[in-house]
Amino acid sequence: MIDFLARAFGGDKGGKPEKPGGGKSINLALQGGGAHGAFTWGVLDYLLEDGRLKVDGISGTSAGAVNAVMLADGLRTGADEARKRLADFWRATSLGGDLPAMQRAVLNRLFSLLPSQGSPTLDWLTAWSRHLSPYDVNPLNINPLKDLIERFVDFEALRADPRQLFIAATNVQTGRLHIFGRDKISAEAVMASACLPAVFRAVEIDGVSYWDGGYLGNPVLYPFFRSTATEDVLIVQINPLMRKKIPTSTREIMSRVNEITFNSALMAELRAIEFVNRQIDQGRLPRGTRPDEYRQIKVHRIVLEGLGERFSTSSKLRNDFESFELLRKLGQRAARRFLDAHYADIGVQSSVDLKAEVYSERG
Repeated sequence: MIDFLARAFGGDKGGKPEKPGGGKSINLALQGGGAHGAFTWGVLDYLLEDGRLKVDGISGTSAGAVNAVMLADGLRTGADEARKRLADFWRATSLGGDLPAMQRAVLNRLFSLLPSQGSPTLDWLTAWSRHLSPYDVNPLNINPLKDLIERFVDFEALRADPRQLFIAATNVQTGRLHIFGRDKISAEAVMASACLPAVFRAVEIDGVSYWDGGYLGNPVLYPFFRSTATEDVLIVQINPLMRKKIPTSTREIMSRVNEITFNSALMAELRAIEFVNRQIDQGRLPRGTRPDEYRQIKVHRIVLEGLGERFSTSSKLRNDFESFELLRKLGQRAARRFLDAHYADIGVQSSVDLKAEVYSERG
């Protein structure tokens, strides 16, 4: 156990990474969740406009991976370009975007995750995919993400950028998490991270097949601990932990199961962080960045729940730009409230009560 934690939380022999000057530094961890990724767009848009946070590293999964590469590539030029890049991408993916009909149908399935309403082409694709695999229903292996992402991201330049970037995917054959680091980032890596098995064929990279990263890391946190100077992580979470309403319909039940499933890996990482922080506080583990020392991670979170209670099962079907805009505004409001309440905590302490968050309720 301690050996694993040392690998995840321990310092590097190469010494402490250089921290960029100005503002407070933070790592961003962007969760996946279909069209609800537009909420993350809003969060990022407000953080960039506010300008008080410097981004050391970014991790993303599925829709979070898409937001991550848009943000990282835009930041090579500056905050204004990053905001523009995110806005242009979400405009292009909306129903008013300029994709061909079949690519639009496949992309709609990616964002909806559920049966469609009102689109004959999409209804046909959904009906067949209940009984046939994507190898049957999508014989041409159409994946509109690749062309769309490459339209907005210069991957060659992104791989040369010093900012840390991590994209999570699932190895289909081993069932293990795979992290694409900055030097391996490509459109194919983002496609792998967003590869829903019921919609797309597994994405093959260097002879290895990958599915959506959300099964095992949504999003991943541990790569930051050995690669960036900051010990603060801000999670943008769009799969709510809490729902007030008990699901009763088939769709509601499956949606809630998906939310719990796609949060499970994150909860495991938060438990590990809480354990290490507690051991440091009790003097049982040394804190630092040198070999055999451990990082004390401060966790912060902006979450869709509460603000977006009505954004659940049915809203994952809505990918018109008006719905994206509403989610963006919710994200902007959530980011503003977070900074108002917790900016002073960054660099000082977690704004999330990890002990209450990760341990089971007691009767």
